[in-house]
Amino acid sequence: MKALVIQHDHVSPTGPLGRRLEHHGFEITEFLVVPKESFKDPNVTVEFPNPDDFDLVVFLGAPWGAWDDKCIGNWLTPEIELCRDLVTANKPVLGICFGGQLMARALGGTVAPGQHPEIGWTYIWSDDQTLVGNGPWFQFHYDRFTVPPGAVEIARNPVAPQAFTINRSLGVQFHPELDSAALKGWLDEGGWPSVAEDHQDGEIMLAQTVAEDAAGEARTYALVDAYLSRVAGLI
Repeated sequence: MKALVIQHDHVSPTGPLGRRLEHHGFEITEFLVVPKESFKDPNVTVEFPNPDDFDLVVFLGAPWGAWDDKCIGNWLTPEIELCRDLVTANKPVLGICFGGQLMARALGGTVAPGQHPEIGWTYIWSDDQTLVGNGPWFQFHYDRFTVPPGAVEIARNPVAPQAFTINRSLGVQFHPELDSAALKGWLDEGGWPSVAEDHQDGEIMLAQTVAEDAAGEARTYALVDAYLSRVAGLI
């Protein structure tokens, strides 16, 4: 099987998500939307790969908003259309953070800035812990989505919806792909001030994530296994 992973920026590796897909025999193709040299001016023009060549499409997170047409509309608009076409055609899609927001917007939900960010390790409240566990999961977002019509909300917390399923697809607000190496990349690419502005200590957050790596990887493996078998029907 083949998986297309759409990475919106140069500091978003697939981490334990990619390792679990490879465990199940997936050949992963990573497609970078905004190259490093365009990170400060991200409204690039993009030609996305043909999704017909893949069994699964994963939309990862991004430091930009899935509502922000002015900032990233050149590629956000066609990506929304791509996501809508995939999900409505019953192709398996996994949307993570920005990717979950993208899926919600593509299918008739809304995405907008939230009242405050979620940054760090967070517990959620899941209706189906065998599919989406309660966590803790790592969060790093300023926006929130509403669950689109026809979708089933699986999890939430007091800040925002956290997971939904529709057809063979799953959208989540948190970051199952994150490990300490990825967090270090985010922090070094502008995340240190963001964490400080949220009145948190980035060094402690990074140390906490190092300590959480093994348990977080196990939670991600369980999530990927359940998604691939119960929702996507691929294993």
